[in-house]
Amino acid sequence: MLIPFSRKNCFQLLCNLKVPAAGFISTVKSGLILQSVSNDVYQNLAVEDWIHDHMNLEGKPVLFFWRNSPSVVIGRHQNPWQECHLNLMREAGVKLARRRSGGGTVYHDMGNINLTFFTTKKKYDRMENLKLVVRALNAVQPQLDVQPTKRFDLLLDGQFKISGTASKIGRTTAYHHCTLLCSTDRTLLSSLLKSPYQGIRSNATASIPSLVKNLLESDPTLTCEVLMDAIAAEYAAYHQIDNCISLINPTDETLFPGINRKARDLQTWEWIYGKTPKFSINTSFNVLHGQSHLEVKVFIDVKNGRIELCNIEAPDHWLPLEIRDKLNSSFIGSKFCPIETTMLTNILCRTCPEDDDLHSRWNILCENIKGIM
Repeated sequence: MLIPFSRKNCFQLLCNLKVPAAGFISTVKSGLILQSVSNDVYQNLAVEDWIHDHMNLEGKPVLFFWRNSPSVVIGRHQNPWQECHLNLMREAGVKLARRRSGGGTVYHDMGNINLTFFTTKKKYDRMENLKLVVRALNAVQPQLDVQPTKRFDLLLDGQFKISGTASKIGRTTAYHHCTLLCSTDRTLLSSLLKSPYQGIRSNATASIPSLVKNLLESDPTLTCEVLMDAIAAEYAAYHQIDNCISLINPTDETLFPGINRKARDLQTWEWIYGKTPKFSINTSFNVLHGQSHLEVKVFIDVKNGRIELCNIEAPDHWLPLEIRDKLNSSFIGSKFCPIETTMLTNILCRTCPEDDDLHSRWNILCENIKGIM
């Protein structure tokens, strides 16, 4: 019997009883409220995939709470070079993830709550889910002015975005997930979700910038724990299920067979970068030559995250045509990333004649190209 205390580890009770995962799924009689004990973005996204792929949601809706260590999550059809500051993310150790739903780019940290509403395809209703969240917020703080929008965002005081929405609709099941800004690092959010890269042309889905604000700034009692408990209570009342938040471990193969493979797939370069829609770079930069500056133009086509066409144009007296051609052809087929560019630069320096001046210009070119990766 489930004890109606928040965050009671109901799944652990099942583990202790050695109930197999298939048995657990079949014993779910109504709905579930789950919360991940992991703060790893790939593991938590894998839980979404697993539930969507394996659980029978007919008459058994699921609400899933999860929070991540600092991460940037892009939509399935987005271009990370357009959406975020990749170099700054690498320096700060912030993870990049691509989810399987559409929508725009979001920043996650422990001050941001992620909510995923799972239902059958027939009962999928984003607006109803958002209204449920609003009722929960008003239950703990009636003075809050929070309203859903036609874009399925939540606005605080009519202007500040506190929640964004994305979804995935399968053949028979669907999920709607949204964020809820409680006490996130807004400075880091704004700096990471600002692309410094110029000259990108792409048909990828673009995010729409918005003013954001934390709920904790409106009321210091609105902690993540308070908000999750309030939403869980409202969800349980609405669906007439036990108000019990079950803690789950996303790496537990006894409960989620095959889930670790899903998490590994979400971490691959081929998924995060390789699924980027085809795009082009058309940019230029100046190099110092004596007392003057010379312009170098760069044209790059990228498909599946790899360079399909590269054309570097520089004055012949600064970099001979045959050297430029060697550079252009060497980049084709390589990953559009700074690590691969560094490797290519080192290889090319070893294969060309010993010319320190030429190597210096070669490195200048490659360093500037890496700056757009």
